[in-house]
Amino acid sequence: MPSWSDIPLELAGLVLRLLPTYADRARFAGVCPQWRSAARQLPVPPPLPLLALPDGTFYSLPCTQPFRFPGCGFAGFNSACSSYLVFPQDDICFLVNPFSRATVTLPALSSVRLCPPNADLKNVPVEPSTSTWLHIKDKNLCSRKLLLCSPNLVGALINHGVTGQILVCQPGGPSWSVRAYDKCKVFEDMAFHGGKLCAVSHEEDLFVVSISQDTTTGSPEVSRIGLAIKGDGNPEYLLWTEDTRIDKKLYLVESHGALLMVRRMIVSRLILDVFVAERNEFQVFEADFNRSQWVNVMTLGDDQVLFLDRRCSQAVPVSQYGMPGDRIFFLDDDDELNFTNFFYKDDNASISVYDMTNQEVSSPLPTVCWDRDRMRLATWLLPWKN
Repeated sequence: MPSWSDIPLELAGLVLRLLPTYADRARFAGVCPQWRSAARQLPVPPPLPLLALPDGTFYSLPCTQPFRFPGCGFAGFNSACSSYLVFPQDDICFLVNPFSRATVTLPALSSVRLCPPNADLKNVPVEPSTSTWLHIKDKNLCSRKLLLCSPNLVGALINHGVTGQILVCQPGGPSWSVRAYDKCKVFEDMAFHGGKLCAVSHEEDLFVVSISQDTTTGSPEVSRIGLAIKGDGNPEYLLWTEDTRIDKKLYLVESHGALLMVRRMIVSRLILDVFVAERNEFQVFEADFNRSQWVNVMTLGDDQVLFLDRRCSQAVPVSQYGMPGDRIFFLDDDDELNFTNFFYKDDNASISVYDMTNQEVSSPLPTVCWDRDRMRLATWLLPWKN
């Protein structure tokens, strides 16, 4: 009888294309060296993202059994960046890829190049609402989101309170770069689209960040942050009543070459003097750069599923796995900087899915949940990104 290792390469590819989970593909590659080589060489659709919990537990969707990477627990991360987990260490942070064990070190936030290099507070216009990097650089800063845009570019959204600034650096480089005089904004999310960083504010203004190179060092630097789309700063859907309030979260994600903004509305009802979250509603918009406006999108397409998280979002094709598309997977509470005044009904968080077709929210994995306070930093991890 022929050996399983003699399976034709094209047949191995057909098998791999039907495996939606990272865990199953890892088991396939572990059968023998020939299958491992096939798993690396064959062009197959990406597997579904992993759910990563900060205690080092992972779920390979759509499986409900947790697992841990061998050799290292990978506990203690505070964010995710594509296929990397982000670990803080004093003033710096480093990225660890649990799949390849590759490591990337990022500069300390105390090491920042200013543009212009001679910037000082004397040149900042005196306005009550003005807050620039020069005002917040010595404050208690935190990294809201990191984007590994390319092997030579990392973008960071750094927050002080609710406002933030956008910084860039080269992986392993000595310093970050920031525009010193740009006002801090209430940025909600950031994405890399069309070779540029894009960021959306709470008012749904879309900003495009142009990146240039330092003429002396060749390191990336922010050359301009321009307004591409003016949003509605006071939309009617956020009106509150005496017993109902609506809070929103915004996400940026690229799908089929288009930049999408997803507006998530959390509807809360007053119960015993506190607002308790009861349901989630979603609206999706596409950035029309030619007309400088957001265009309402009624469907993502039968092949597309969005995995949303303020730390790591991704659109994934799913039709080859026999899964329904036109859906949005999201986490109950995906933001440690959640400056809201509502509460949740229980102490556990979980995964939910919103169906764009019937506008209903369901639980795809009802047995998968985690402690909302202890593991607030749950996020998606992308096994196919480098």
